[in-house]
Amino acid sequence: MPSISAAKACAPHEVFGAQGGVGAAAMAVESCTAHEVPEAVARHHDHVVAPHQCCSAVTQAVSAPVAAVWSVVRRFDKPQAYKHFVKSCSVLVGDGDVGTLREVRVVSGLPAATSTERLEILDDESHVLSFRVVGGDHRLANYRSVTTLHPVAGGGRTVVVESYVVDVPPGNTEEETRVFVDTIVKCNLQSLARIAEGVVERGGPAANTIAGGGWANRN
Repeated sequence: MPSISAAKACAPHEVFGAQGGVGAAAMAVESCTAHEVPEAVARHHDHVVAPHQCCSAVTQAVSAPVAAVWSVVRRFDKPQAYKHFVKSCSVLVGDGDVGTLREVRVVSGLPAATSTERLEILDDESHVLSFRVVGGDHRLANYRSVTTLHPVAGGGRTVVVESYVVDVPPGNTEEETRVFVDTIVKCNLQSLARIAEGVVERGGPAANTIAGGGWANRN
C-alpha cells in the first residue's frame, strides 16, 4: 500500500497544537493534553498516546446553530453526507447506538479501500461523538476520533473540535502522519460547515434536510 504522504490538498485552516505526539524512543504511555479546547470538554480530547502513536486536533467555526451541525455529525450511518473521502457506508451491526459497527468504503486516490469503525460515544445532550477504527484495508491502525460541538455566545454559531490518536505507520514519521490525517479532518470539517450553513440559509428544517429524517430512514 502506498505511503500516507500522498494526501490530497485542502484549503488551510487553524490546527490546534500537536505537541502531544510521542516519539519512537518513548517507553511510557503519555496523554495528549496540549490541545486548546474548552475546559468543559477537555476530558474528551485528552487521548492516551502510546509509543509509535501521534495525536492532534482541528477546529472549525460554523455559521449555524449547534442543532443543525449536530444533525449531520450524529448520523454514524451516513458519514458521506459531509466526508468527501467516503464513497459509501454500510451498517454491519447495530441501530445507531453505542457499539454500532459500520464499514466505510473510501474514494480512490487514498492509500485505503475500506475501514471498519465502531461507535463508542454518542451524547446528544453534550454533542459528543467518538468512534474507533477496528479493521479494514488502510494504514491508520488504532485510530480513535472524538468530535465535540460548542455553541458560540450570542447564538447561531458553532465551533466544532475534532481530535484523534493513531498509530504511526511503518515507514512514516509522526509529522507525516499528522499532516495526512489533519488534512483529511480539515477537509471534512470545512465540508460540514458548508452543508450546515447552506441548510440554515435555505431556512429548511436542519434535522430532516441534512440527516434524512432520522436513523430509520437511512439509505
